[in-house]
Amino acid sequence: MRRLTGGLTVLVLLAGGAVSPALAQIASSNEAGVAMGHLHYVVRDVEANTAFWVALGGEAERVAAAVVITFPDVLVILEEGESAGGTEGSILNHMAFRVRSLADVAAVEDRGSGVTNVFSPEDERIELFDDTSVNLNFTRDDGAADPVARRHNEPLVGSIRAHHLHLYLVDDAVEEAQAWYAEMFGGAPGIRWRYDAVDLPGINFNFSFNPDAGGAPTKGRMLDHIGLEVENLEEFCRGLEAKGVTFDVPYRRSESGIGYAFLTDPWGVTIALTEGLRGL
Repeated sequence: MRRLTGGLTVLVLLAGGAVSPALAQIASSNEAGVAMGHLHYVVRDVEANTAFWVALGGEAERVAAAVVITFPDVLVILEEGESAGGTEGSILNHMAFRVRSLADVAAVEDRGSGVTNVFSPEDERIELFDDTSVNLNFTRDDGAADPVARRHNEPLVGSIRAHHLHLYLVDDAVEEAQAWYAEMFGGAPGIRWRYDAVDLPGINFNFSFNPDAGGAPTKGRMLDHIGLEVENLEEFCRGLEAKGVTFDVPYRRSESGIGYAFLTDPWGVTIALTEGLRGL
């Protein structure tokens, strides 16, 4: 299948309704109507990478030319193709998951404090935390009691769950990035361990100033884009436009009714906004 600009191929496949109801594990939305949706990876060897994600605890299902792997709070989509490299070197440095115990994950070595890295067959780094780690905790800036954000400070339910995406900013724009993600997506600003962060249902965005990190845009990298699932997406997109956001792909609907749009944040992270993946 021809790969469409902006990673639309897999969205078109999903829109065909070929995914089982078991994939509907996306978190409930926040007050702005937003939750974590998917991670879209472009890999040379879909089969080998599928085995890697399944070994971490995901459930895989082939959807035409792609594979969708389900984890609590996030779908991992694997599409065959060539990329410019992994997340290291891009503005979005890594994805992290929380596991109940590192001892339950094959071939990992705890580097101390319940944290380790695992690497995909194509050397994509995934960070893992278990319940012994002190690095998990998140505190809202306003100190409010938040049942969604509180999940970071409580024992893990289940064996694995999406935890955070970490942006390495080559410009000293941590406060600006934190404010942008909070404003655009209704996230809760706060601190995750020692990092400025914004919490959304299903994911915690972390921001660090790393001038030597590379800072390449995500488009064309192995993690080509991230996806957020949004309620009332057409209206939400109008609201973002009123805030000055310019869309790479404006809001539209597929023939089967899946809504989607693409934008790029001010630092180079491509973000797909979807409406309808939760109900597949």
